[in-house]
Amino acid sequence: MNGAAGRGETAGAVQEDALLALDEVGGARQGGGSGRAGSGRDPLDHAETNGVPIAATLPVARVALDLQPAHLDQPYDYLVPATMDQDAQPGVRIKARFGRQEVAGYVVERRETSDHDGRLVPLRKVVSAERVLTPQVLRVCRAVADRYAGTLSDVLRLAVPPRHARVEKETAGRQTAEGPDEPAASPEPGDARPAASRADTGPSAPDSSAWAPYRGGEAYLRRILGGEGPRAVWSALPGVGADTADPMTPHWAAAIAQAVRACTAGGRGALVVVPDARDAERVVAALDAAGLGAEDVVRLLADDGPAPRYRAFLRALHGDARVVVGTRATMFAPVADLGLVVLWGDGEETLAEPHAPYPHARDVLALRAEQEEAAYLLGSPGRTAQAQALLASGWARELAPPRDVLRQRAPRVRALTSVELARDGAAAAARLPSVAWRAARDALEHGPVLVQVPRAGYLPVVACSRCRAAARCAHCHGPLGLPRADGAPQCTWCGRLAGGWRCDECGWTGLRSVRVGSARTAEELGRAFTGVPVRLSSASAPGGVLDAVPATPALVVATPGAEPVAAWGYATALLLDAAVTTGGTGLAAGTEAVHRWLAAASLVRTDGQVLLVGDGAPAPTQALVRWDPGGFAARELDERAELHLPPAVRVAAVTGDRAAVEAVVARVGLREDDGSGTGVLGPVETDPVGPGGPAAAVQALDAPVRTVLRVPLAQGDELARRLKASLAVRSARREGGTVRVQLDPKEML
Repeated sequence: MNGAAGRGETAGAVQEDALLALDEVGGARQGGGSGRAGSGRDPLDHAETNGVPIAATLPVARVALDLQPAHLDQPYDYLVPATMDQDAQPGVRIKARFGRQEVAGYVVERRETSDHDGRLVPLRKVVSAERVLTPQVLRVCRAVADRYAGTLSDVLRLAVPPRHARVEKETAGRQTAEGPDEPAASPEPGDARPAASRADTGPSAPDSSAWAPYRGGEAYLRRILGGEGPRAVWSALPGVGADTADPMTPHWAAAIAQAVRACTAGGRGALVVVPDARDAERVVAALDAAGLGAEDVVRLLADDGPAPRYRAFLRALHGDARVVVGTRATMFAPVADLGLVVLWGDGEETLAEPHAPYPHARDVLALRAEQEEAAYLLGSPGRTAQAQALLASGWARELAPPRDVLRQRAPRVRALTSVELARDGAAAAARLPSVAWRAARDALEHGPVLVQVPRAGYLPVVACSRCRAAARCAHCHGPLGLPRADGAPQCTWCGRLAGGWRCDECGWTGLRSVRVGSARTAEELGRAFTGVPVRLSSASAPGGVLDAVPATPALVVATPGAEPVAAWGYATALLLDAAVTTGGTGLAAGTEAVHRWLAAASLVRTDGQVLLVGDGAPAPTQALVRWDPGGFAARELDERAELHLPPAVRVAAVTGDRAAVEAVVARVGLREDDGSGTGVLGPVETDPVGPGGPAAAVQALDAPVRTVLRVPLAQGDELARRLKASLAVRSARREGGTVRVQLDPKEML
């Protein structure tokens, strides 16, 4: 991405401006070197500073400090007091004086000399002698910060959980009782040890039956067992209870367990990242069935709380467990001799980090696989355009079953569109047509029936019953909904009750439903199927999200992602409101619909059926009927490449106050996009949901704006570098306003 930068500055000048501005910040360099070339004088010339003796060997500690401003995102050098010499090792938490404040950080290196040409000051404190930041994790954190135009401190905050002193004391006491134990050191990538020296006591050829139906599946496991690092995008077969003795284990969990077992049989560690805690439990159960028990596997979940999470983190750090299974935060877990990284369900929203710099688990694990030469396995019921891009670029290979195998394993899928139901006359417009009702009634004789509803709640959207105008909140103009049958209308934005609501258009006070949620659906099904138990599974349900249901007849109403597993699978699945599922405005609306539908359909028995009810978009509907997520993703990627949309291009969204956004974008140096796929799009006003609501934001003179920067994939790293440099100038100059920079924003993926 060459060419003139904004305001006559080159990219190099932008970086130099940031470094010069750093010198202007009072006290910013008091702590140590800025990383620029200096005299390289020996700090042993000052073996004592302010009466504090300095370590005799490797007296300089290079540290990464927890500093928010972008222009301070660099390592700093400090002297190591002699009293801290033994504890101040690379990877430990420390505190150091920076300007007038005491800042936390990590030691990343011990050195003999410093390239800082000023006076160094000693560290203030070693918080803990536990080396929580390994060299491998530090490298991937730096790579993630560079890829997403973020700071290292932001990524380290995501990678290393907060310290829990009591847990550290427990661990230290256990190690003392068991004898001295050195921390497990991960070998550098390219470790040439023979596989025989790494092998454990397990079998030389672990079970691979779950991978036999896939083209190249067993060969993929053999390469992992042999210490290689193959990369694959995997389209999993449907089914529950067919690959293990446990009738509740989905096929995908059993297949992941066999891949992990092959990795550990070769003497290496594995890392498995899943969307939620329920999926983590399923993988742990499958690993136990595959011969990897509690002594080999650790579950790392942020929802477990600070103490259990830190205890699990230390088990992985010390090498007490060779396999780490968990949710999004697990993508940075320190696994010794990492040989396999697995990500399941990359289309789920929970795998995208909501905190700066907003990395996605798919990309973080890909970076780890490259840096540590580990195998990479990306699996999902559907397939995202990003996963398809990995195949199209040749970075990964496809693992998919032949069509004849898929026809044998998948349930029958039928789309009940208005055209299909035209012969039913007016009954075709019913939310649950007679065909679906009869199918559910017949299936209840053989087992449970799954009913997927795209929206939670009772009536999430209501309108005036006379003029059909959408019901809006008088305070913030947000949409009104009914939380329950006997409840008052409530704003879904600000939460205020609207008991005395009156339509602004016609003055009527009556309301009608526009969207029906899972709670109302369960109520209606309970009246339609008298005597049949109805179970509700959603985050807003009284019983929350259900993990599993027995094989007895019942109607299970669930929102997407909250479908419980039924023993041996459901007899039938009804996927309601197809038009709502595909009616989003985002680029990924169709991809998300296919993912949600296939995830639910995968829980149905082979001899069962799946009925899609409603007029959904044609392409996602056909992808479900054909059970062809790969073909749909390939078509989606081709269309995006033609229109210069991600992931065919690299995109960054700069959002905030207009003046601040314009200043940041101007320093990047891109011209206005002329339709060629490179340049600046916008700015356009955004409608945030906040105090006062969108109506107040639109009326304000300082309404936030968003500008989109778009470049070819080959120039994506350069775009991130320029954005990071521009943010460094902004923070050094203390420019006003607010700005948020997000590369690969979700709304454009």
